[in-house]
Amino acid sequence: MLKTAPSPDLFHQDILLNLARIIGNYLEKNPVGKVAIAPSDVHLTDLNVYQPDLYFVSNSRKSILSAQGAEGAPDLVVEILSPKTARFDKGVKREVYARTGVKELCIIDPTLREIQLYHLTESADVPAATLGEEKEIESALLPGLRISLKEIFRQ
Repeated sequence: MLKTAPSPDLFHQDILLNLARIIGNYLEKNPVGKVAIAPSDVHLTDLNVYQPDLYFVSNSRKSILSAQGAEGAPDLVVEILSPKTARFDKGVKREVYARTGVKELCIIDPTLREIQLYHLTESADVPAATLGEEKEIESALLPGLRISLKEIFRQ
């Protein structure tokens, strides 16, 4: 029997769907780039091919997009933590994202209901913000979009 990693739980998928819907609706009115969700390969190096939960590529960098995903670093990457992947997402993957040119990384913790936002061009080690469920998140990569964390964590 082939053994695979367990699929994410439903709350993880609710978070992903909520975020993809919010960003997708924003991009319909403000076509500044493309959003993609897992499974979609992001080729960062010959050895580092990941499938982030969600990523965004701005129009100015659209040339990295292929039929299979991205051939280079997206502008924004979102990782939603799962018990089996949390250490990898917060450690090795964060470092690789920073080293290969990802500008912003959001690490969403469903258990704590919080988001850590990293501006990787400034620091890969210290989040620019850690936001709880009562806050809003915004990114310079998506001008004018402010997202309530309550909307992201809605079930």
